[in-house]
Amino acid sequence: MSDSRPRKIARFVLALVYMAAGLAHLLNPAPFLAITPAWVPQPELVILATGVAELLGAAGLLTRRFRHAAGIGLALYALCVYPANLNHALNGIAVGGETLGWGYHAPRLLFQPLFIWWALWAGGVIEWPFGRKERAVAK
Repeated sequence: MSDSRPRKIARFVLALVYMAAGLAHLLNPAPFLAITPAWVPQPELVILATGVAELLGAAGLLTRRFRHAAGIGLALYALCVYPANLNHALNGIAVGGETLGWGYHAPRLLFQPLFIWWALWAGGVIEWPFGRKERAVAK
């Protein structure tokens, strides 16, 4: 896997995003608790665990040894929190006394697959769509 300058920048920015999100989960869990679906057991513990996971993922992205695992972990994390984002959007849950409209929710929901790809690419798990195309060698 190439470790190009754009990938390094993307990795650093993504680590900053997850670091900020992790701190937000730990320091102010109320907004995250508000959008957590009712079927999630022990939501306080889940929000705490997600904050820790985000911080560990951010740190992992910045270390060569754990980068690949962090990329996979953060991609899975982004997939797993999608139900909370859907719950927030579909049920019009107010956070901090404010109900956000579809001008916020639609891009947020559409952006989630990009977050999954971003984690995988920044973590060096995938090359797509920037990788070299390998030619099949005729035998």
